[in-house]
Amino acid sequence: MNNSSFEEILEKEGRLVYYNVGDSMLPLIRQGRDLVVIERTSGRLKKYDVPLFRRPNGTYVLHRIIRVRSEDYVIRGDNRWHKEAGVRDEQILGVLTTVIRDGKELAVRGPKYRFRVRIWRVFFPLRVCWRKLIRRLKKSKIKIDDKSEV
Repeated sequence: MNNSSFEEILEKEGRLVYYNVGDSMLPLIRQGRDLVVIERTSGRLKKYDVPLFRRPNGTYVLHRIIRVRSEDYVIRGDNRWHKEAGVRDEQILGVLTTVIRDGKELAVRGPKYRFRVRIWRVFFPLRVCWRKLIRRLKKSKIKIDDKSEV
């Protein structure tokens, strides 16, 4: 990609296609393997839309809307635990419309994709519990290993 910013590309071409960077949207979007298509948007977005927005520090973020409020959005990456509130419409550059995985297009408005998103979201509390359990097991193993060295 040239030195144009995402904003410039979206303004000029109306869409942006690039390989995802980062693991915050796993497992639905894989880093360096899945192409994402972002298109300009107008109007308010809906719950479960995936906007590309720019944080005040200048970083670009592609995360899912989990709550729509009157003045802003609450978002979170599919592979993240912490919510980010206060994302405003003026920060949003575009919205994810297509994921290209292994050469096949997966429309984010399609039933297959929406089903996967809803399943992943429903199991969020279980994923949190699972992660805490794994963390505790690792800590207890370290404590056991430390005691055996004495």
